[in-house]
Amino acid sequence: MAITAQMVKQLRERTGAGMMECKKALQEADGNTSAAIEVLRKRGLAQADRKAGRMAAEGAIVITLSNDRTQGAMVEVNCETDFVAADPHFKAFTQRVALQILEQAPDDLATLMGLALEGESEDTVEAAQKSLIAKLGENIQIRRFVHYRAEAGLISSYLHGSRIGVLLEMEGGDAKLARDLCMHIAASRPLCLDQDDVPADILEKEREILIAQAQGSGKPAQIVDKMVAGRLDKWLGEITLRGQPFVKDPEQSVGALLDRANARVLRFSRHEVGEGIEKKQINFAEEVEAQVKGS
Repeated sequence: MAITAQMVKQLRERTGAGMMECKKALQEADGNTSAAIEVLRKRGLAQADRKAGRMAAEGAIVITLSNDRTQGAMVEVNCETDFVAADPHFKAFTQRVALQILEQAPDDLATLMGLALEGESEDTVEAAQKSLIAKLGENIQIRRFVHYRAEAGLISSYLHGSRIGVLLEMEGGDAKLARDLCMHIAASRPLCLDQDDVPADILEKEREILIAQAQGSGKPAQIVDKMVAGRLDKWLGEITLRGQPFVKDPEQSVGALLDRANARVLRFSRHEVGEGIEKKQINFAEEVEAQVKGS
């Protein structure tokens, strides 16, 4: 029996399972929706959607590089607890996903989720994620990833445990300098490469704040202008990689260090587990009670 997109859509809406899993289940059940639901329930996939809305702010950052250091991939995979983040099945899944990003360089998360995940089975990334949710009993989500391919120069990386990761592309210099810069980025959290990369709206908002602060001093307009210019330069130095003092030698800026080494950072990404996710604080007794009521 031919499996239509509408049949897959309806099964997905009833079970919450992934599109590919719904299609496979319908094929196995010869188009019978009830039988397909039973197939999914046996695999534990029809229940995974119940966990999909729960907060996932723990997890891991995983980085993998090609042997020649011309490509690199970094991915953040979230779960609900640090206990699951340490589980070997969770770790194996994150490593396989990172490798798939390195090899396939998907354009976005939707494309990544549809890729066949190499390993123990030929499931898609989405299917493997659903299976892991069913196995470990927690919401697990691939949150974000980056893939770098260097045309010239090299790709470097740094992992601080499994919670902070940095991926960097640099031209010139050497591997040690690139590694040092990755460690600097992990520690100092630069937002942009240099002043030219700071978004105009963010720059203007900061300028408005500084003007308001300076005007409150009661000083003449020309003095206020100088105060704002000085404070703006200081702020730009704090948020840009080239402007920051180098962590291993605060007497020099990262920009000066790069210039002396005749090197140039082309781009970088810094990911921290759960960054920007508002964690809901729940009383332990209330959490246990909620789990009992939901079981």
